[in-house]
Amino acid sequence: MSEELLNDCQKPPAEALSVTEFTSRVKEHVESRFADAWVAGEISNLVKAASGHIYLTLKDDTALLRAVIWRGTRQSLAIEPADGLEVVCHGRLEVYPPRGTYQLTIDRLHAIGTGALEARLRQLHAALEQEGLFSPQRKRPIPTFPHRIALITSPTGAAIADFLETLFSRWRSTEVIVVPSRVQGAGAAEELAWAITAAACIKPAVDVIAMVRGGGSLEDLWAFNEEVLVRAVAASPIPIVSGVGHEIDVSLTDLAADLRALTPTDAAVQVSPDGVQLSTLCDSLGQRLQMGLLRRIRTARDRISGLARSRTFTDPSQLVRDRRTLLEQHAARCNRLANAVIQRGRERLGSAVGRLEAGSPLQLLARGYSVTSLVKTSNGSGVHLPLRSTIGVDNGATLVTQLADGCLWSRVERTSSDALGE
Repeated sequence: MSEELLNDCQKPPAEALSVTEFTSRVKEHVESRFADAWVAGEISNLVKAASGHIYLTLKDDTALLRAVIWRGTRQSLAIEPADGLEVVCHGRLEVYPPRGTYQLTIDRLHAIGTGALEARLRQLHAALEQEGLFSPQRKRPIPTFPHRIALITSPTGAAIADFLETLFSRWRSTEVIVVPSRVQGAGAAEELAWAITAAACIKPAVDVIAMVRGGGSLEDLWAFNEEVLVRAVAASPIPIVSGVGHEIDVSLTDLAADLRALTPTDAAVQVSPDGVQLSTLCDSLGQRLQMGLLRRIRTARDRISGLARSRTFTDPSQLVRDRRTLLEQHAARCNRLANAVIQRGRERLGSAVGRLEAGSPLQLLARGYSVTSLVKTSNGSGVHLPLRSTIGVDNGATLVTQLADGCLWSRVERTSSDALGE
């Protein structure tokens, strides 16, 4: 190589670009070519900043791509991004000149298939079930006649129209308070959980909370499988009816709610009585009441007619005569009974008198017997003691013998133990 050529190679080009100029040209060419890009990969290194932005990395087997989801875009995402989730993202590539780096600014995000979501769903279901959040024992009954209902749903969706139309076609005596909330996308679960808390604070208190949403894919309904919402449903102090999706759609919120409705329309049915059926029942009961009253009136009328034909009203004096005759019969019977009682008493009295006279001492005396008493002097007066034995009777003692016609006074000369002393 000649010396002249060597000197030319060592000289800088006359129009060298500054770093800022070079980066600006790269930004201009790259961003214009990747303004509408779809990128598939696995989410990793996800960071939720305090500002509301989400920073993450998309990766495959051989490369990494930094990405960001701005706070204003986060609410429109179909699902909440999480580490390990396989997704396909739409966005634009942006170059950051101060650092000379680039990143994908994501405005749409979808899960690739349902395998990853279903795996997360099964894992969360098992954990919450073990805690008892789905236990039937913690379910509360839904009021039969609710006066106030808090309806949590999107104010612009079809579900609110289906619910209200069904509710008011069945029962118009219920006040409905709509608590608006997003029902899909990133952050919707947190918003729904906040709506439950707000519904529980309504004064006067509501009787039941209905949370409804129309059908959709697993990705569309994913907010109702988020742990924060499931725990809010389980902790609600007011019974909750969950009517999410179609009949075949079962979310974790359905399992944690006090009652699962198949659809938003079915949720309206579950929280309201059937006005037509109640009206029919009231009419039937009214007819039964009317028929019962008519029967009682007819029975009372027949009784009154019977009483009017009775002798009590046709000939009141006959009743007096009947009662007088009955009274005379009772008086005659009482007299007969009294006379019979008196006669029996007289007979018993005569028999008792005969027995008494037969056993009287006077009768014994009249037959030749006597009663002898020993006269004892005590305190200047004489005391007659019945004499039954010779023992204790001294010679010279004074005796009194009672005969049928008088008394004999005698003095003891001697005593003997023989029946007839000599």
